[in-house]
Amino acid sequence: MKTNRRSAFKKLAAGFVGVLGFTAVKAGTDETNMLEENLEGNVVMDQDIPLFSSVRVHGGLVYISGRGAHFDGDITSHTKHVLDEIKEALEKAGSSMEHVLKANVYLNDLKDYKGMNEVFKGKFGKTPPVRTTIAAAGGIPGDSLVEIDCIAMLK
Repeated sequence: MKTNRRSAFKKLAAGFVGVLGFTAVKAGTDETNMLEENLEGNVVMDQDIPLFSSVRVHGGLVYISGRGAHFDGDITSHTKHVLDEIKEALEKAGSSMEHVLKANVYLNDLKDYKGMNEVFKGKFGKTPPVRTTIAAAGGIPGDSLVEIDCIAMLK
């Protein structure tokens, strides 16, 4: 009887997970190993201690950490630079701008919202990602005028 209940519970749980849109990902697959090789060297260190990863691939999703522009320029040049960096990171990880589901935009000054939008629009194909945009209190690290992170699906 216990076996039947467990079996029924497993089937129910699997169905529930399927309804939510989750999929099981087998660890150690060739695809995962290939992606990990492509993403080598993406861990940012602080005094020889791992601080954060700039890119992670998990469960069919690509997570790109915040990218900024650390040079003199205006909001349009900074936004273009950041989006170019994100595009490059996504492609290296096996995704693209068209596969971005969620983007977070952090502005040094909310007055730059319109200028950032002028560069941002159209960069993600016909179906842009959902997006949150805020002005970061205290500014963006490294004196960037904008920082953007995102989550994308693998191709």
